[in-house]
Amino acid sequence: MSQLRISAKNLGELAKPDFCPRCFWLKRHVKYLPFQIFPGIFSSIDAYTKRVVHGWMDRNEGAPFELDALGKVAGYIDPPHHSRFMMEIPKYDILLTGAPDGMLTFADGSIAIIDYKTAKFTPTQDDLMPMYVVQLNGYAAIAEHLDYGRVSKLALMYAEPVTDRQTAAQPKIHTADGFVMPFWVSIHPVELDLGMLEPLYRRAREIYNMPEVPDGREGCKGCKDCKKLDKLMLLARKP
Repeated sequence: MSQLRISAKNLGELAKPDFCPRCFWLKRHVKYLPFQIFPGIFSSIDAYTKRVVHGWMDRNEGAPFELDALGKVAGYIDPPHHSRFMMEIPKYDILLTGAPDGMLTFADGSIAIIDYKTAKFTPTQDDLMPMYVVQLNGYAAIAEHLDYGRVSKLALMYAEPVTDRQTAAQPKIHTADGFVMPFWVSIHPVELDLGMLEPLYRRAREIYNMPEVPDGREGCKGCKDCKKLDKLMLLARKP
């Protein structure tokens, strides 16, 4: 039995209502799949959001007003690189990893972990909430394991691009080098419950240990990509 290295976000896939064991097994056993491409622009905007928050706090006392819903923030911790933010779960031989977007501190020494989303909060995002809840609780477990402090709050920060015609027509968005895009920010608190992770560790290990790829969930959209992969593999076997 080899160690299962899994990110907190990928662990959260098991909590989604449309979870598919076939897709999960394939992603764990096949390092690179042709349909696992994620546009880099979203990561760039998330990183910029973090710099905006940190830049404000470097110049001013406390967090910017868009984070008021979290309470009185005292400061921040630069999130560690994913190569240093991890913990082992010996019972299941799992290495849980992650890369939190934001770690804010409070006067009582506790911390808040936030995840930046460049998106509008929609019913589709609501469907992803179970995965995000697990992701942030996974980050909390790792942070406390590494002695960053007691985690007291978890939250998602949605930065929605403002792209309506009226905003786009305003002269102030233009600069000498191009133009700027404003963002509307909303904060969504996430329940802190580290106990939810244990059954997910067990389920992840059970699926990973299966000697062959399991059946997919009926109606799984991701399995359409899996079936394309099956066809490619069959074609590759033909003489």
